[in-house]
Amino acid sequence: MLQAKRVYENPEESDGVRILVDRLWPRGIRKDELVMDEWRKDIAPSSELRKWFSHQTSRWEEFRERYQDELKGHPEAWEPVAKAARKKKVTLLYAARDTEHNHAIVLRDFLKKKL
Repeated sequence: MLQAKRVYENPEESDGVRILVDRLWPRGIRKDELVMDEWRKDIAPSSELRKWFSHQTSRWEEFRERYQDELKGHPEAWEPVAKAARKKKVTLLYAARDTEHNHAIVLRDFLKKKL
């Protein structure tokens, strides 16, 4: 019921509820162009953690742990998404180029464990 997808990929009917989970608006996309149902900035990693990670794969495991700790401390941010995923398919939208090492993947896995 949960998947992660880059915002630059074409929307599909099978995406279900599309939720942008980035703290910053994606580059190169106008706000009226992005097909999404909501934008949840509060579920993204803190600015400090995002800047520390800086998409360095050597920091991936520590980033995963730190981000999960942030999520555990803010259930009000992720519980609405988990609730939606219990009822229908949810697609977590992100802008990062790396499709394997990004916060949306961590969030997806975190939420799957909660379901």
